[in-house]
Amino acid sequence: MINWSFAPDKTPDSSEIPDKIQVNVESKSALLALVADCLHNKQGFTIATLNLDHIVKLRHSDQFFQAYRRQTYVVADGNPIVWLSRIAGRRIELVPGSELVKPLTAVAAKMDTPVALLGATQETLGKAADALMATYPELRIVARIAPPYGFDPEGVEAQECVDELAKSGARLCFLALGAPKQEIFSVNAAESLPHCGFVSIGASLDFIAGTQTRAPRIIRKLALEWLWRMLSNPRRLAYRYGACIAVLPELIVQAVRAR
Repeated sequence: MINWSFAPDKTPDSSEIPDKIQVNVESKSALLALVADCLHNKQGFTIATLNLDHIVKLRHSDQFFQAYRRQTYVVADGNPIVWLSRIAGRRIELVPGSELVKPLTAVAAKMDTPVALLGATQETLGKAADALMATYPELRIVARIAPPYGFDPEGVEAQECVDELAKSGARLCFLALGAPKQEIFSVNAAESLPHCGFVSIGASLDFIAGTQTRAPRIIRKLALEWLWRMLSNPRRLAYRYGACIAVLPELIVQAVRAR
């Protein structure tokens, strides 16, 4: 079940695991401030970006649900989440995961925080790293890890990734594994690496590397990025977005009741 409330002024205590999923950071500026504070204090964290696809997956995977409820920070990655929150009487901002990498990288570069990229392919990681370092010359990328196809976020290969991150000294790790793998990996890795922050970002590195093309700005402003993506790959995405649309009526009723 989703709780549409949020607590922007509260830093969640790791010992307090919520019973429901909630957006607990209301804006990108608030998230950047929280991350900067964590990095300054050498405190680990995890960040998840909630969208309708995640909600559908949460309903069918207890493993995903348990990982999500252990996330330190959750932001709204999708206009429907923002709209539903407003129906429930809570105003939050849209914070797409694809728009988090560069501002978080800027924070890391300014604070001399070593960064790791995990996920995607070696080609994508190389191009994304080059693009980020060209934009932020002071940035230190200390690890580029591309797990094999069929990566199990709780298997032996996951532990090997954790070991490699530990050796690299990374304090901020961007996870481009896709949901639910990245969220599951993040909470497990955070237990072994308590001074590292993990940010689940989906296909964001592909956008930065240029291996995938994001929807034009006007399409995003019209809240039609989902349609752009579906039309670009209908065979893979039509069912996914159909399931998202199907769950909306129930979520609207839930949001109205929460108000």
